[in-house]
Amino acid sequence: MYTKNFVNPCPDWATALLNGFSQVLLQRNPLCGLCCLLAILLTAPNLVGGALLGALAGLLTAQRRGYDRGDRQAGLYSYNGVLIGILFSAVLPWSAILPPLIIAAGGLSSILVHQWRKRGGYLLTVYTAPFVLFGWGALLLAEPSAVSAPVEAEPVQALARGLGQIFLLDQPLAGVLIAIGLFICNRYAAFWALLGSAIGGSVALLAGEAQTAWMGLLGFNAALAALAFCSQRERPWLPLLAIVLAILLQPLFNLLPVAGLTAPFVTACWLLNLSLHLPRLAGGGNPRRLHS
Repeated sequence: MYTKNFVNPCPDWATALLNGFSQVLLQRNPLCGLCCLLAILLTAPNLVGGALLGALAGLLTAQRRGYDRGDRQAGLYSYNGVLIGILFSAVLPWSAILPPLIIAAGGLSSILVHQWRKRGGYLLTVYTAPFVLFGWGALLLAEPSAVSAPVEAEPVQALARGLGQIFLLDQPLAGVLIAIGLFICNRYAAFWALLGSAIGGSVALLAGEAQTAWMGLLGFNAALAALAFCSQRERPWLPLLAIVLAILLQPLFNLLPVAGLTAPFVTACWLLNLSLHLPRLAGGGNPRRLHS
């Protein structure tokens, strides 16, 4: 994830939490994180408590276990908790056990991120893998969801939904706020995220999956994949290839009994990273980490 320094007047704990929201988009910027938090608050207020609880659980676990303060402040131990809290709140029925479950999963995701970074992060970035693992478990326990109602066939709204679906939000306003957050911190990244969402939606339309296109369900993994590699400005083909891989992998994960979540994005990035590192490894060199 990106950890570019950003000077702001927020208390340390608030900065860390907001950075956790922005790190879902592979950015470090409290204002971007605030836009993401507002997107949840304004379009799905019933999910904001879970998002904050998951982020806080990840942050406090990292603090309690003495993980690097700079990484904590960058939000690297919180972003999986954000997504876990949103998903658990969305698919699991409310009960007294739901908050402790979010806290436990958010805390465990923080430990997994640390161990991954400690033992194998030099080759493959963890990305949202902990969220995917815990999310699949939650989806297996959840009751089958009702079929979504048809949405308006509006390209601009579909483009926005492609960004909103990164946070499991299906309202265009959520995508607009997320796009604003990206433009605030990194216009180049915002361009690639929108391009990934647009390409994903276009492919879905060409494949005859109109509902998938209008809901942004083929756009959010492509947008994330583009964000993961858009920092390689000297090699613009990398984010394009990441977008293509994420889209091609989507049908494979559609075969699972549960939603693939961000697994196509994670897998596409791993495959692309491995392809970049293998020549170096074969030559006996040390792999260069593309993302921290």
